[in-house]
Amino acid sequence: MRDYITEASGNIAVDDMILVKDMQATAGSHMLEGFVPLFSAEAVERLENKGYSIAGKANVGEFGLDLVGEFSYYGAAAEGENLCGGSAKLVKDGSVKAALGVDLNGAPRRSAALSGVAFMKPTYGTVSRYGVIPCACSGEQIGVYAPNMKAMQEVLSVIAGHDAKDGTSLMHETYDYDTDLEISGVKVAIIKEMLEAASEDSRAKVLAYAENLKKKGVVVEEVSFELARAAQSAWQILMAAETCNNLSRYDGVKFGYRTPNYENIDELYVGSRTEGFNLLTKQTILYGSDVLSKNRYKVCYDKSLKVRRVVADAMKAMLSSYDAVLTPVCSEMQYTAYDISDAFKNVFKESFFTAIPNLIGIPALSVGGVQLMGNHFDESLLMSLAKSVEGMGA
Repeated sequence: MRDYITEASGNIAVDDMILVKDMQATAGSHMLEGFVPLFSAEAVERLENKGYSIAGKANVGEFGLDLVGEFSYYGAAAEGENLCGGSAKLVKDGSVKAALGVDLNGAPRRSAALSGVAFMKPTYGTVSRYGVIPCACSGEQIGVYAPNMKAMQEVLSVIAGHDAKDGTSLMHETYDYDTDLEISGVKVAIIKEMLEAASEDSRAKVLAYAENLKKKGVVVEEVSFELARAAQSAWQILMAAETCNNLSRYDGVKFGYRTPNYENIDELYVGSRTEGFNLLTKQTILYGSDVLSKNRYKVCYDKSLKVRRVVADAMKAMLSSYDAVLTPVCSEMQYTAYDISDAFKNVFKESFFTAIPNLIGIPALSVGGVQLMGNHFDESLLMSLAKSVEGMGA
């Protein structure tokens, strides 16, 4: 069992969902064990071109599908009996200045919350996805783990900007992030349904954070957002469907793990995927295949695309009255080991708090054990809110 893979000395760790030239890239899976890419992700190259060095590859759960990395083929990262994420642990320990991670279904935000560090999932399309091992392309996004907002701003400013190699990259050449915006008078909404769904500890984190914001002149109010459950279900369907399609390339033929025991092509496919993927990945693939099937496509996948637009419009309406949204980032502040047969259910349960930003592409900042969400391109406001209460405790 290992917390992370160290292959070099440096100041930026990189989740193993992101390619770094000449460093093994496994996505936490037996299926990709031994794969060494010939090029680096655009975000990695931008950091290296600015003088940063890569410390190594941080352990992740298989294809980033679990809660915080507990079902990596290489073992879970943990602190005592409590699970944690590899990158978040490195940043917390001060082993690296910051880390890059791929937010597919909220795992980096949960990891940051449990370790007491920050993770920013920026607006979709602001950071190139070129060089990411793909699963759910319409919602996954490279983000930054950092110990504070100064480091977050520094690293995010380097990696953000248009990349012609990524068809989802927005056209802004660069982004200027600010952590010192005036926040007095800013209005923040707490989503009541999410607050009520959290444990007492997680709820207390949100309420304490709200009190600290109020001391800085921020107006905080509870509001209802009845589409939160619909957003959760829609993203589960879209994420699984896209993951099913993207992981179909791992069949034991061109690349990836190949079973040594087969006598025909069918046995090669079945054996390689059975032995190469863990149970959670298989369940996600099967669920994705089901919602894309002829009998289910219209009532599941197609409907989820429509729900995405409805949720986006509803959040836009909320953010016309409020400047940001404050919610729990996970139902509880500690996770312990559990059986993988419960993983699909557990991940779906926790995605209630994290699905909206992945579904509609808005930025989300996990900091101080809570989550701040804002309108598209409002990363500076989220970081300014967070910086204003740094060190105040929660």
